[in-house]
Amino acid sequence: MKFRFFLPALVFTMVYSFSLFSAEPGKIPSVNVKNLKGETINTSTFNNDGKPFLINFWATWCMPCIEEMKSLHEVYEDWQKETGIKIISVSIDDSRNSKKVAPFVKGRKWKFEFYLDENSDFKRAMNVNHPPHSFLCNGKGEIVWQHTGFAPGDEESMKDEINKVVAAEKGTSVPDGKLKIYK
Repeated sequence: MKFRFFLPALVFTMVYSFSLFSAEPGKIPSVNVKNLKGETINTSTFNNDGKPFLINFWATWCMPCIEEMKSLHEVYEDWQKETGIKIISVSIDDSRNSKKVAPFVKGRKWKFEFYLDENSDFKRAMNVNHPPHSFLCNGKGEIVWQHTGFAPGDEESMKDEINKVVAAEKGTSVPDGKLKIYK
């Protein structure tokens, strides 16, 4: 008896969530998040003036996320000079913990752009299950690569992927194979 009610509810929820957050393949979905000042920003406006950018999902309670953020912080300035990359960090801390994000970030002097996804709408729209989870976007805002988890040295493979995007956008050869749009 319970199954007869559960299955239609499950189907409705799945259809509703897919239609709510549908986006073009390879494009960033349109979801509202907040910056650290509390201003609402739509994620479809994320860009880097025609240069690649990285969207990184993380949380203050996630130790691998913090380790990844430390590693990215160490190389960020060099990456910006070499590739023009911008890192957009999206905290998935819920509304109870989101007030900790700004002091957490400022205390570490991280220079990325930070946003809060307190209701996990953007996280769901991007199909992020476990942080840290990063998405590399080309200058057109198309998602071309993604990576889940963190281990020391992952920033090197991330840099390789950034270099591929930069090379493809300059029309030069793409090392180690083709660059494809993630769908």
